[in-house]
Amino acid sequence: MKHIVLCFLVLLPGLVFCQKEKTVEGTIPKYGNTYIVNNPDFKTDILNDLKVVFDVGRSFGDSTKLNPLINTAARYLNMHLNANVPEKNLKVALVIHGNAINDVLNNTQYKTRFTIDNPNTPLLSALSDKGVQIIVCGQTAAHRNITKTNVHPDIQIALSAMTALVQLQNKGYKLINF
Repeated sequence: MKHIVLCFLVLLPGLVFCQKEKTVEGTIPKYGNTYIVNNPDFKTDILNDLKVVFDVGRSFGDSTKLNPLINTAARYLNMHLNANVPEKNLKVALVIHGNAINDVLNNTQYKTRFTIDNPNTPLLSALSDKGVQIIVCGQTAAHRNITKTNVHPDIQIALSAMTALVQLQNKGYKLINF
């Protein structure tokens, strides 16, 4: 009996900490699934701005699926809103370069290259609607002959990804690079 109680006591904290219930509630309900974490020891700051820039430079080779790195911006927003961070305190940017530039093409250009609608388009629109800055590297765009009219309409084009990353970090954004 002691062994059963001991095992239960050893496993109980893990059961409480590791909730497997996914939630999609939040500002972008169709994207950015997160897990509920009850009573984390490291408390989330809900008073200060959480400014983040995601460096998105790659795609994953399946043109029928969302780029999970872009979807991470939705996860970031949803999980922090679910942790009671006010929406006004969440400042999010994506800097797109390299192969990921294909994931921000408008549907016409995407269909030309992949014969299907861009699965990222609704996500890009939802992110933009929530104030996420989506910035494309002008150097990547020029190298691949992609113009402003070839990308999602809410995209901004920068001189370069490096320029955008430095400027955002100078404004207090913290870099998340995968």
